Amino acid sequence: MAPASFHHGKVCVMDASGRLGSALVERLLQRGYTVHAAVQGHGNGDDLELNGVAGEMKKKVKIFRADPFDYQSITDALKGCSGLFYAFEPAEDHPTYDEYMAEEEVRAAHNVIEACARTDTIDKVVFTSSATAVIWRDNLESIASDLDEHHWSDVNLCRKFKLWQALSKTVAEKTAWALAMDRGINMVSINAGMLMGPHLSITNPYLKGAAEMYECGTFVTVDLDFLVDAHICVFEDVSSYGRYLCFNHAVTSHEDAIRLARLLTPSAPSPTPQSYEEAAMMIQQRLSNKKLNKLMVDFESERLLED
Repeated sequence: MAPASFHHGKVCVMDASGRLGSALVERLLQRGYTVHAAVQGHGNGDDLELNGVAGEMKKKVKIFRADPFDYQSITDALKGCSGLFYAFEPAEDHPTYDEYMAEEEVRAAHNVIEACARTDTIDKVVFTSSATAVIWRDNLESIASDLDEHHWSDVNLCRKFKLWQALSKTVAEKTAWALAMDRGINMVSINAGMLMGPHLSITNPYLKGAAEMYECGTFVTVDLDFLVDAHICVFEDVSSYGRYLCFNHAVTSHEDAIRLARLLTPSAPSPTPQSYEEAAMMIQQRLSNKKLNKLMVDFESERLLED
């Protein structure tokens, strides 16, 4: 757990205009940080919503326009910061994941990590990736143990089945890790499940292959508050290292699947009732988040005291 003085540092959040980014800015301000909120060209930094932050706290946030493909704008946003929380957000003119998105996400990751390496004040980087960079493997049933942070998705499998979001997240994270190790950057990654919330829709790229994820016991989701806490926890805890699978719910029952389907397609007709055996069937969860849960114990206790 970080000492109290740690909370008075200056950190950068990029892209701060996304759901995760804006929530991170708000929580970091509440914890006493000064924040450089870097928004991409498609974000509206002037309207950055910080509903949970009092007026005085808002004075500790500075808005930057930072394009992950514009190296100078990244270094400007990082100047004087001790840490970076980075999450890639597709541009408005290219919002969907396709076979070309991997190249863009890799280039963005390379630029950001290289900029961190050239910023003397940066002590730690929290890189937001996805559980889809872990779960897509051939012959999953032949793996005796649960999948965890040691496993990587097979890029050839992703290409074969056009799992473009998984491909992008896998190659971008691998690029970030290779450069971070080469340049001596202290980096940890959060491999998040599908982010839940009111804006979730059937077009979410994470859902490509949802049926297969469900059948294999690797379909996991995460709430925004938990995801934000996980990012701050791995940043502040000096013992954190490597990758962290981050989720607080696994879709492992027929009831779970039906509930999610209704959330995604509320106007669709109700599915045909299944037999008692099918309805009662539980899928064995094959993804482990023990590493993060162990780290979060003290952090969650501190959060309860704050609340």
